[in-house]
Amino acid sequence: MSEQAQDPRERSEQQQEQPRVYTPDFLTDLFRNPLDQGYADAAKRKALTGEPRGWQATGIRVVSALTLVVVGFLLVVAYRQTMAEEPSRSQARAGLVEQIEQRQAATDDLQRDADQLRDEVSRQRDAVLDDRDAARLRDQEAAAGLARVRGDGVEVRLDDAPDAVDAVTGAGKPDLGRVLDRDLQEVANALWSAGAEAISINDQRLTATSTIRAAGSAILVDFRPVNRPYVVRAIGPDEMEDDFKDSATARLFRALVEDEGMSFSVRGVDDLTLPAASDPQLRYATPSPTATPTPRTTEGGK
Repeated sequence: MSEQAQDPRERSEQQQEQPRVYTPDFLTDLFRNPLDQGYADAAKRKALTGEPRGWQATGIRVVSALTLVVVGFLLVVAYRQTMAEEPSRSQARAGLVEQIEQRQAATDDLQRDADQLRDEVSRQRDAVLDDRDAARLRDQEAAAGLARVRGDGVEVRLDDAPDAVDAVTGAGKPDLGRVLDRDLQEVANALWSAGAEAISINDQRLTATSTIRAAGSAILVDFRPVNRPYVVRAIGPDEMEDDFKDSATARLFRALVEDEGMSFSVRGVDDLTLPAASDPQLRYATPSPTATPTPRTTEGGK
């Protein structure tokens, strides 16, 4: 005989007497215990030991004060060393600037002497040659950039934007408002394309061997520095001004004026005088007197 069925009420009372097992999920446990276990343990230790005693608190304050004093002392020493070295750096910089100015003045004097000697050579040469040969030679020198030229032309003026140079360091900022060496190259090429017969940049005459390049933040024309504002003068036909204004280069710089604040202007000028360029240092390839040609052989020894 099977056991009698248990009364449902008794079974319900037994289930109520058994403890319920509850397993919390991660989020519930996180909200219930928001502090890390390390914080909880530190709070328990603080509750057991209490606040630091008087001598402990005083020791902590003394250590903190000593640390601040040491850090302050190190800062003062570093500042004094920096200020002590500042005069020597300023003196060295002033010496370099003075040397550059002296060398620049000496270069200008030599250039004036060279111009005077060139004029003297031209006068002596014209006295020897007849008028036709002398005129032809002068035309060739003017075309090569080795003689002064006069005529009507165009003046293009460029300058950096007002905020293109750092006010503290004086260094140029890497933005589009600063005139670069390639900008002067593009202006010169556009003037040549517009029919220019002679061009100078800040009174530095351009020739077939001229270079426009950058050295750090400076721009060199034939290895001589030019300073802002940059003035490009060109002698050419009457329509040269209009052709240059319609060029893609002029449109680009007008856009830079509107967007970046660069200074750019073009105007026609009557009776321009462009200086002569320095004599170019040309090199010629010559065959070696001891070289002998090596015969070439084809397939089969012929």
